[in-house]
Amino acid sequence: MILNPLVQQVLDLIGIFAFALSGALLAVRKRFDVVGIVVLAEVTALGGGLFRDLVIGAVPPEAFTTTSYFTTPLVASVVVFFWHPRLTRIRRFVLFFDAIGLGVFCVAGSLKALNHGMHPLAAVALGAATAIGGGAARDLLAGDVPALLHPESEIYAVPALVGSGLVAVLAVTGTLTPITSALAALLAVVVRLLALHYGWRAPLARGGGSL
Repeated sequence: MILNPLVQQVLDLIGIFAFALSGALLAVRKRFDVVGIVVLAEVTALGGGLFRDLVIGAVPPEAFTTTSYFTTPLVASVVVFFWHPRLTRIRRFVLFFDAIGLGVFCVAGSLKALNHGMHPLAAVALGAATAIGGGAARDLLAGDVPALLHPESEIYAVPALVGSGLVAVLAVTGTLTPITSALAALLAVVVRLLALHYGWRAPLARGGGSL
């Protein structure tokens, strides 16, 4: 056992709530109704975890067996529906909560993969997939190009890989604890926020637009 199951669940719930807020806020920015807000919150919060659980064979996924996993996005939807920033400020909140969800989920995803006996490299990939899956599904449903693929978007997968990669290194070296896990999540969040602030982008293939 890599980490206490309670710690794993707490990490999951923090990530779920943060991602649900980002999904619900994006729905408000897109002028979706209350159903659209709930749907986008649920998909954003649970999409990456569903993919992770199916890949590692943790079925049925916790989203369908743990009530708090499904109800937490509902709470976030209610919070956003009745209290949200002015429209001009919503995008900043979406990106901020998305960064928090990204950091927490890349760590939680890697930890769960390691707990199920996955190789550290596979755990890194699944951690990143857990972190970016819900956000990609959210953007597609909202009619946007996912940040993961948008050429003008700041780096998105790289912070998730940094966080999940650090978890794998900590696990291999025997230094993985709740504190070091939290630091790995914080590192991923900071890298994503710095990328947003300074406009860091992945390089494009030279001359690709002329093909």
